[in-house]
Amino acid sequence: MVVRMLPSGRSIAALAVLNFFLADARDGLGPFLDAFLATNGWSAVTLGAIATVGGLVGLLVTPLCGALVDGSTWKRALVGGPVILVTVAALVTLAFPQAAVVWIGQIGTAVVGAVIGPALAGLTLGLVGEAMFSRQIARNEFWNHTGNVASLLAVYVIVGLYGQPGIVGLMILTGIGALAAVTAIDPKHIDHQVARGLAHDKGAPGPSGFKVLLETRGLVLLGLIMMAFHFANAPMSRLIAQQFSIELGTPFRTTAIITGVAQLSMIAMAALTPFAIRRFGLGAVMLVALCALPLRGLLAGSFTGFWVVYPVQFLDGVGAGLLGIVTPVAAERLLSGTGRFNVGFAAVMMLQGVGASLSNVVAGWLTAVGGYGLSHQTGAGIALIAIAVFLVFRNQVIVPKPAEGNP
Repeated sequence: MVVRMLPSGRSIAALAVLNFFLADARDGLGPFLDAFLATNGWSAVTLGAIATVGGLVGLLVTPLCGALVDGSTWKRALVGGPVILVTVAALVTLAFPQAAVVWIGQIGTAVVGAVIGPALAGLTLGLVGEAMFSRQIARNEFWNHTGNVASLLAVYVIVGLYGQPGIVGLMILTGIGALAAVTAIDPKHIDHQVARGLAHDKGAPGPSGFKVLLETRGLVLLGLIMMAFHFANAPMSRLIAQQFSIELGTPFRTTAIITGVAQLSMIAMAALTPFAIRRFGLGAVMLVALCALPLRGLLAGSFTGFWVVYPVQFLDGVGAGLLGIVTPVAAERLLSGTGRFNVGFAAVMMLQGVGASLSNVVAGWLTAVGGYGLSHQTGAGIALIAIAVFLVFRNQVIVPKPAEGNP
């Protein structure tokens, strides 16, 4: 039997700092890429093609990245390495915005960035174990969303003071912060058996085959529910920002408000979720998250005053914010003991990414046909499908922890 070292306060604090800096460091230029390239003469069609190809490539490699994390004992390197590559690719793109550089950089960013999600989940599980996983995932999300808000404020101030050189400095700073944090995590505190979903004292007979992913019906259902949810939810914030930016003529400030409200709501959800899971169960929390989306779509599609941004984006924090915590916890429970947690979680991430990617085309078409309201209300209808599937198959999707009984 292997005796597992409990993580020190330093490792847990470093994990919090890592999540704070990863809010900016994992995406490189992220949402600023389109604006930067557009000012350098790139067309909207080309920018859309880059985003689509990069996104699809990232989705295709995500399960492979999960398998890599399952089999690797270099969890810290699988977070730190992509941070370095993503930051370098973004800096090169800023310096040389030529076609070959941009295409290679963005596809490369999508590939290496796909490693970070499964690697971070595995690193967290290996540090704290199954019993504390849901609480630590909530803390991760709290610090990640806090980092998003801080990054948003920093960009707003730094761009105004220093322009593009300020963005370069901010990217370097966040990259260094993320690397320093991941280095501060003591590798001796990472149990790699637990990190892949095996108990540390049950190494034999070893991990299950990959077919366990298809045979675990609850995991497939979880992936389909997440795909439907993100298909309905993903385009809403972007379309709301477009709508009010055009009406008000202040794209940056409008987008900042819309994004900021959602991120602040997600911070609140991350703080409340551990208590809610303990008090009401994982299934009840997932149901609340799913139910927030049809209400969000109904509000966004029925009212046109700017005031609606606040409840609509608050509900984004409730829905997407809660699911960002609940999804990896549900996947971990479903795959506990199989040794395939990271690849299974990556497969769920791929399915929700497919939903989010396909939704942009459909939402754009619906907006062209019937306006923003039609797109939002259609999203609300699709969200009801996700709720119905969850209610019918809830007992297969949600596996209770042995110590807590039925949720």
